[in-house]
Amino acid sequence: MPRPTPADLAAARSRTLPDVIAPGLAVLFSGINPGLYSAATGHHFARPGNRFWPALHRSGFTPRQLHPSEQDELTALGLGATNIVARATARADELTPDELRRGAELLAALAERYAPRFVAIVGISAYRTAFTRPKATIGPQDERIGGARLWVLPNPSGLNAHYQLPALAEEFRALRAEAVSWSDP
Repeated sequence: MPRPTPADLAAARSRTLPDVIAPGLAVLFSGINPGLYSAATGHHFARPGNRFWPALHRSGFTPRQLHPSEQDELTALGLGATNIVARATARADELTPDELRRGAELLAALAERYAPRFVAIVGISAYRTAFTRPKATIGPQDERIGGARLWVLPNPSGLNAHYQLPALAEEFRALRAEAVSWSDP
């Protein structure tokens, strides 16, 4: 996959990515919104330095580390990918609180339609705003979304210095352990 040029990145502003989804997934991962790199390539969590794919593998969700271009392999593993807000931006802080809250409503409708067992929001700050839960913490949440159990993971962006890859993988591993042991839809 060729690296996007600055012109490719500029042209990707406000593009959307298709969801990687199927009915009855174990976990639907939801990012905040696509970055320009992801929108330019057409792949979720595609920017070099994003630790989503390594964390997914190190936690045991995937048998090997998938490349973003292999995202369509997720559904065969019972996994999927989407975003709270569909439009691409250079930075997540370009999103308004209203956009995030509206995105949470759309995500709930998506979860209702496809019935994953878990929806994992990848990014605590966005979750707090989108779901109006200012004191939420990483991990399982008391509420459900579209019938699915709700889990919040740290943002895997390379800019998130609070979580290095081993700690990030450990948080993903906790979700995996719960998702594997939890069988009641």
